[in-house]
Amino acid sequence: MHRLARTGGTAELLRWLAGRADGWAGLVGPDGTVLHAAARTARAVVPDIAGLVAEGASALTERAARSYSLDTGAHTALLFPLSADDRAAPVLAVVAPRPVAAGLATLLADVVLPLSVCRQAETLERKRRRVDLAESRGREAVLHLLMTGQLSIAQQVAGALRPRLPDPVRVCVVECPADGRDEVARVCVDADGGRSWIVRCPVYARHLILVMPAAEPEEGAAPADEAVAAQVGDCVVGVSEPVPLADTATGYRQAFHALAVARELRSRHARFGNSPDPALVVGPAGRQWAHDLLAPLLTHVPRRAQDPGAQELVATAGSWLAFSSHATDHLKVHRNTLAARLRLIGELLGLDLHRLADQTALDLALRVRATPAPACTPEPAPYAPTGTGPREAARALDEILRCPAVLHWAEQQLEPVSGAEETLRTWLRCEGRLGPAAAELGISVPGARKRLTRLETALQRSLLRPPSARYDLWLALRARDLAAAA
Repeated sequence: MHRLARTGGTAELLRWLAGRADGWAGLVGPDGTVLHAAARTARAVVPDIAGLVAEGASALTERAARSYSLDTGAHTALLFPLSADDRAAPVLAVVAPRPVAAGLATLLADVVLPLSVCRQAETLERKRRRVDLAESRGREAVLHLLMTGQLSIAQQVAGALRPRLPDPVRVCVVECPADGRDEVARVCVDADGGRSWIVRCPVYARHLILVMPAAEPEEGAAPADEAVAAQVGDCVVGVSEPVPLADTATGYRQAFHALAVARELRSRHARFGNSPDPALVVGPAGRQWAHDLLAPLLTHVPRRAQDPGAQELVATAGSWLAFSSHATDHLKVHRNTLAARLRLIGELLGLDLHRLADQTALDLALRVRATPAPACTPEPAPYAPTGTGPREAARALDEILRCPAVLHWAEQQLEPVSGAEETLRTWLRCEGRLGPAAAELGISVPGARKRLTRLETALQRSLLRPPSARYDLWLALRARDLAAAA
């Protein structure tokens, strides 16, 4: 009995009691609701529990008794409250065929205490899991706010949790078995003394996201990300450059790209290589272009209160561009809701979001908008709408890509793949789809995947899994083509 209480809990104890009674055993609430039940065989009698408990509770109250027995024809019902002092406590009910086995009543009296302890332990465990789930969802919500640029709200929500959000930060993505995330999270806490903000990724079941202080550890101590890669044998770690807390979304993209590189390294660890964001090189004209393109979206007013507003649509666009179809997990919405929002965004902006070119334009505009103005403009000159519509703004992207600074950035991006540019061009021309690209190249799909995996290593960027570098590469190739045609 005590062994079952330790290993199987309430369910195993009731199953064992049903076997000893050769009948039915269960825990019943004061209103007659069956909380747990077990039967000796599939044909065992299932009594009128509500009636038994009502009659038994009345008798127990009237007689101030600690047990009650009731004959019901060919069977005997035995009832034992788990607590004599708490009328809301469940009742142990056992229905056995007559004659009742010798010593059954004594056995039931003995099992009340371990059964009560099991139930309390299980109740506490359920509450602990609810608390853990609530904390996990809270951390996920803070990360979502950081990824969408809502820094002040994120800090307010994070104030109720620990640790405090650091600033500046490095973002770290740890890939590990899905059933081992809790253990890896404990290793991460031990590695950096609990200073990192740890979130279970809502999109990828095998990923942990760490928002770590950017400061290097004390002399002689290994950085937390390197320590995790060394201590956990089956995990892979990618780490971003130091970024301001407000640029957590950029840090996440960098860490995800570093993760693609780390998968090919024996150390299973990589830090993001130096590569400027295109939003930093488009200049004042690029900032004006992004403003004109996004104006219909940023000023959108929903017709009904339940329809998504401008802020929600911007968050949806950013999530979809980063995670593709996985945005439903990130945003916690149904796929039909996501599709409807994307249609609305496309209509507002005059873009066909099924085309990689239009996706790239929207991605760049959102990144420029999220980048502080001093980083984009050499002088703090104010800007005002030019009056052009989103369709004209989308076409004006070519003018932005002709800038010398953008062309220099494009050459930096494409230098690592100078010998395999045709594969990259074909893949992007096929809208980033592997099957059509393989057919156009005249090779198998696994062969195309291997080529792109080698390109990932050369570029030190993720291509096949979102967040993907395909938007940056499309811009780089387009800038080179425009320069060649000039």
